[in-house]
Amino acid sequence: MPAGKHQSRTLAAGTILVCGVVAGCSGSPGETTGIILADANEPGQFNPVGGHGDSGQSQIYDGLLRLSPQDGSSALPELAPWLAEGMPESNAEGTQWTVHVRPGVKFTDGTDLDAGDVAATYRAVVDPASASELATSYDMLRDVEASEDGTVTFTLKYPYAGFPSRLLLGIAPSERLTPGLAAESTLNTDPVGTGPYRLTSLRPGEAVLTANEDHWNGAPEVETVTIIHVPDDNSRAQRLQSGEIDGTVLPPLLAAQYEGKSGYIYEAVKTADWRGLSLPADSVFAADPAAVMAMNMAADRQGMVNHVLGGRGKPAHTPVADIYGEAFDPDAVFDYDPEAAGQLLDDAGWLRGEDGIRTRDGERAGFEVAYNATDTLRRDLALAFASNMSELGVDVTLLGTDWNVIEERRGEVGILLGGGDKPYDLDTQLFETLHSPLEGGSPFANPGGTGSPEMDTHLEAARSTLDADERTKHYLAVQDLYIQDPGYVMLAFIDHNYVQEDQGWNNVQTVLEPHAHDVGWGFWWSLRDWTRD
Repeated sequence: MPAGKHQSRTLAAGTILVCGVVAGCSGSPGETTGIILADANEPGQFNPVGGHGDSGQSQIYDGLLRLSPQDGSSALPELAPWLAEGMPESNAEGTQWTVHVRPGVKFTDGTDLDAGDVAATYRAVVDPASASELATSYDMLRDVEASEDGTVTFTLKYPYAGFPSRLLLGIAPSERLTPGLAAESTLNTDPVGTGPYRLTSLRPGEAVLTANEDHWNGAPEVETVTIIHVPDDNSRAQRLQSGEIDGTVLPPLLAAQYEGKSGYIYEAVKTADWRGLSLPADSVFAADPAAVMAMNMAADRQGMVNHVLGGRGKPAHTPVADIYGEAFDPDAVFDYDPEAAGQLLDDAGWLRGEDGIRTRDGERAGFEVAYNATDTLRRDLALAFASNMSELGVDVTLLGTDWNVIEERRGEVGILLGGGDKPYDLDTQLFETLHSPLEGGSPFANPGGTGSPEMDTHLEAARSTLDADERTKHYLAVQDLYIQDPGYVMLAFIDHNYVQEDQGWNNVQTVLEPHAHDVGWGFWWSLRDWTRD
């Protein structure tokens, strides 16, 4: 779903760490086997049922499948067996999927992993009593059954071709999956998984992970990972520069100073993470198709990429990024033409008044755009969009506030959304964003209520067929329909920017990322694989 209200894995008060207090302080290559990372999120909430590591980025849990990068972050990764012995197999209809659980794997509490643990984890996600934020992502799941021979059978309510991408979720012991709210589970603060690390310390503002020496695939060489909470972007940059931390995620313009800087490794990691504007359903102006088309033509996307993102990203015209290969239509774009956009509004009766703002039948051309006040990137994109619209004669005012207020007012305001939270199948990139609103869906899934029966038909057909060519045809049709009648103003796909002190580690890999960008991603996604000569 569009990650408007980005459900951060809460990684609240900052902690200052002095070098020497914990293992892993910065130093010359070879001097340490631990690292210190600073994150904008508070460490904690380690329950996979609540959403921790749901895209396969957890260091504490393993999933049935794992992401396998094909060209770093520049291409869509493949899915590879991990806790599963092989890739999932489907019946002809795509309504039943089976996997065989790898034998001989133990949890960090010493108990054995079995098929029952897998089934219990997935059942807990869809159990209404859990109130899991992941539940809507597993809406297709009807039942999960475990057999004594290690087979797990997933039965779906409807055919779903992208189901393998749902098998990245970390698995917890069935004994720890007690009934009740996922947010109140003991797994949040005392997690037990099969992953390469175990949590050995958790206090406000700091978590320490220690290598799982008994990991079924071998113990990682990075022995300790300390994560501290530093919410301010500038503070994280300063601590990196002073050597208090070894790595962090930074906004693009702050991270740019480390590009090519001796002693550091820097990467702008490619993503399917889009930023775009939903439009207010209650606005007369935004409900006019001519106005929506004009706004798309007058949005200077390349200018936003150059000046707001510092060149670290790409213009977005639809939610489909170019990493989707043949399913991506390179011609599905809106030409940047403010003059033609103005003419389109003139023809539709939206004429400039003495103050330069357009009106029609007493209705003013404009609306309010809301964004999360703590997100400086969304603020800057909203400012750039408002500037473009001002030149067009459209009055866009901005509201920086919290997600609770935005949710309450979602019919009245445009929302600077983020999307691409589960990009490893194109269905998750498109369905909730472009399908007509569904009962029980997220309030930030298509908040403007855009959609059409024809669009819905293609989206539903694409998720149902197992034929890759047929899926591609439907997704190309979706993009064609969208360009003819857009329901959003998409702005940019953003790169995620990571910096790490160069400590001589090898096999440091990145992967195409979802919306989430924290120290679970970037270089540290591949921590379990790092080696030293």
